[in-house]
Amino acid sequence: MSVSYSIVIPAYNEESHLPGTLASVHAAMRMVPEPGEIIVVDNNSTDHTAAVAKENGARVVFEPVNQISRARNAGGRAAQGQWLIFLDADTQLPPGLLVRAIENLRSGTIAGGGALMEMDRPLEPQYQRVVDCWTWVGRTFQWAAGSFVYCKKEGFDAIGGFSLKVYAGEEIFFSRAYTKWAKRHGQTFRIIDSPRVLTSARKMEWYTPAQLLGLLLLMTLFPFAVTSKRMCAFWYKRPKAN
Repeated sequence: MSVSYSIVIPAYNEESHLPGTLASVHAAMRMVPEPGEIIVVDNNSTDHTAAVAKENGARVVFEPVNQISRARNAGGRAAQGQWLIFLDADTQLPPGLLVRAIENLRSGTIAGGGALMEMDRPLEPQYQRVVDCWTWVGRTFQWAAGSFVYCKKEGFDAIGGFSLKVYAGEEIFFSRAYTKWAKRHGQTFRIIDSPRVLTSARKMEWYTPAQLLGLLLLMTLFPFAVTSKRMCAFWYKRPKAN
């Protein structure tokens, strides 16, 4: 059976988060009339990410090079749907958000976009200010957060997917390039205000508010920095047992 949309989930050592994420995806897909598929991209994991993904109803694609952009692109290339939804492996997909994204893509006037996000648990005020800062940036510049990006496969293919020149902030570069493609086709790039995607607050446990804010400023004010994997180690190294 052909599918209309593909949900792509890049995953590196996410065996603990995937069951919850995939359960939310299955629930959301039941609210959409068109048929869809789930693709988990195993980005060279050393745990049971691939097995857990298969056990929970996903098709698994393997990407040997540990880079977020490559993992996203591997899933996008393998996708059979005309619409793509990129979701982080530690993120819950509200049914209403998937419905809104598909409605936007179906409209013919919106070519893609992202969604505002909220954390999966209450935050201390200093951490909430960091999240609020990103919310302002996303709304103001219409940049998608990596936790949720939706687009048309033809547009994804046309701009070459996510940039392989960067090791973080690839969703910002994608938002800029894809917005230009959308405009050339008389369409817009739309950030969905509500419902918000629900993502894990685990990074708030690993890093200080100053570190998180510094990383946000790094991406937005000094984008050349994200071409260095060493400077983007935050996205590739995590405390053991996480």
